[in-house]
Amino acid sequence: MPRRLVPSTAKSASPAPASPGIVSSSHLVSPRSVELSEFEFGLIVAWNAFSRWAVRCMAAAGCPDLTITDVLLVHHLCHRARNKKLADLCFVLNYEDTHVVAYSLKKLVGAGLAQASREGKEVFYSPTALGESLVQQYRAVREECLVKSLDTELNADIGELARLLRTMSGMYDQAARAATSL
Repeated sequence: MPRRLVPSTAKSASPAPASPGIVSSSHLVSPRSVELSEFEFGLIVAWNAFSRWAVRCMAAAGCPDLTITDVLLVHHLCHRARNKKLADLCFVLNYEDTHVVAYSLKKLVGAGLAQASREGKEVFYSPTALGESLVQQYRAVREECLVKSLDTELNADIGELARLLRTMSGMYDQAARAATSL
């Protein structure tokens, strides 16, 4: 069936195309969701800024030689004062490559920031007193350099954004599983 042409004076029922927004990969922008591409670019920029911040904050706290994975692990080891297995650390922090986390844990143990203990076949990790002290110093630097400058009016928005990020994380994980089965 031939397509019917609409005279140029007639108004189109479809909205004008959306602006491509601020994106890193214009070739991925979908007409169904320009916002997703904007979100992904924001996520990339935010992750890199956060990683840089966390590593530099840890350096200011007294430990300049840690990577972002090391920083995240030493913080999580201190979380709730519970011993943690490699698998638990990978699960909570959403790391797929256990060897990356295992290498980081080995570095933290070697630096005296973490300790490993064996219970049967399992190895459990926990922070040392030095690791806990370092995390407390990190907190002090964070309070001074970041939290102090935070507009508390944004706290509700930050909470909503955190919930959105957890939701999107689940969607990306599901999409990754789907892509793996193609």
